[in-house]
Amino acid sequence: MPSRESSKLNSTRKRDRAAPDADCNSLPSPNARNIGTLGENLVAEWLQQQGWEILHRQYHCRWGEIDIIALGTDTDSEIQGGQENSQLLIAAERLPTLAFVEVKTRRPGNWDAGGMLAVSTAKQTKLWQTAEIFLSNRPDLANNPCRFDVALVRCQAARPNTQPTLLSTEGKSQPALAVSYSLALQEYIRSAFTS
Repeated sequence: MPSRESSKLNSTRKRDRAAPDADCNSLPSPNARNIGTLGENLVAEWLQQQGWEILHRQYHCRWGEIDIIALGTDTDSEIQGGQENSQLLIAAERLPTLAFVEVKTRRPGNWDAGGMLAVSTAKQTKLWQTAEIFLSNRPDLANNPCRFDVALVRCQAARPNTQPTLLSTEGKSQPALAVSYSLALQEYIRSAFTS
């Protein structure tokens, strides 16, 4: 029979490992649990400013969740390739791209490279399966080019004298303030992985 001290230690270890996806949970605020959603809001607003239409937020199915599903057109500078990719370019010009976006909100100096290491092979498989379920429910989008993007959002405590404001994302490096946090889109990785 385990001792009382060892069971207390095990419950402490379990509680320490069960930290939510957003790594800003150690910052003092009643809204710390919502930091991941605030990071998603920032990315969704940024995508809309880039001309993308947000189709779904936090899309759930039995395989998992996709943070943002967006439909839009890449600019010519984002679509690269030579003559061998001319067929893909023609298809991309006709149909808008469907982006399945995974958002990771982290503090500077975290252990998982700003959240990128959290998008493991297992996570990629779940995202792929979730995207397949989404497309099976939306056959009108099944022929659109698809990609999996990863958005890395930096989160840190705002200065004490800073007045909280609504999220504003005029540029990639423009920070957004929410409650007592400053959020900034650190990196947006298009086609971060494939099946």
